[in-house]
Amino acid sequence: MTKPTFGQTILRFNSIDSTMREANARAEAGASEGTVILAGEQTAGRGRLGRSWISAPDVGLYFSLILRPRVPSAQSVVLTLAMGLGVARGIGEACGRICDIRWPNDVLLNNKKCSGILVEMSGAGNQVDHVIVGVGVNVNQASMSPELSSIATSLRIETGCEYPLETILGAVLKHSERYYGMFLERGAAAITDAFARASSYVLGRAVVVENADSHIYGTTAGLEPSGVLRLRREDGVIEPILAGSVRPA
Repeated sequence: MTKPTFGQTILRFNSIDSTMREANARAEAGASEGTVILAGEQTAGRGRLGRSWISAPDVGLYFSLILRPRVPSAQSVVLTLAMGLGVARGIGEACGRICDIRWPNDVLLNNKKCSGILVEMSGAGNQVDHVIVGVGVNVNQASMSPELSSIATSLRIETGCEYPLETILGAVLKHSERYYGMFLERGAAAITDAFARASSYVLGRAVVVENADSHIYGTTAGLEPSGVLRLRREDGVIEPILAGSVRPA
């Protein structure tokens, strides 16, 4: 199987409402796999669970990637894990640090979030037509706002260095393509195994899973073959976590 070259086509915008929206429109119009929508800033950037992603001008990396995997939609979680691995490895290579990954795809430095990933699939029935992978990386922010400083960080804050955004983009795309290829060629097990090795949150971590109307406390107990996180609740029952925010308990 021939893998695409991620970033062979990069469409650049100084300012845009959302790279996710633009990428989806381009995908529906037939844009090729591996196409990147890159923005200097987003005025309506989106994160997981309907949250906004703060996209200050020219200090962070904000892009969306178009994929066209020939896989059933049931493999969406594994694809999300693959993209988290790629972003984490790319950031780590660029700044010389080892990144942790909080299921399913929050990339952490020094236990604080430096990157978020949003994966949205489109298709009919159980067949995927296209996937949009939105990536935000805090790169050159000198500080975070008071309400975020305890949970979020940037590469500059952690290393004391500023980075060319193109360097971070190149590293992230290279490693994302690597793990995407692994997913397509070797299947879900290769990705879940790699994720379990890369993430301190997969096994034996005391966490709380936050949803809009509930908080579930427990200890992580590995991954399902589908990539879903297993949580051993305080009553001993193993519960698969299909959605929600995972936080340290």
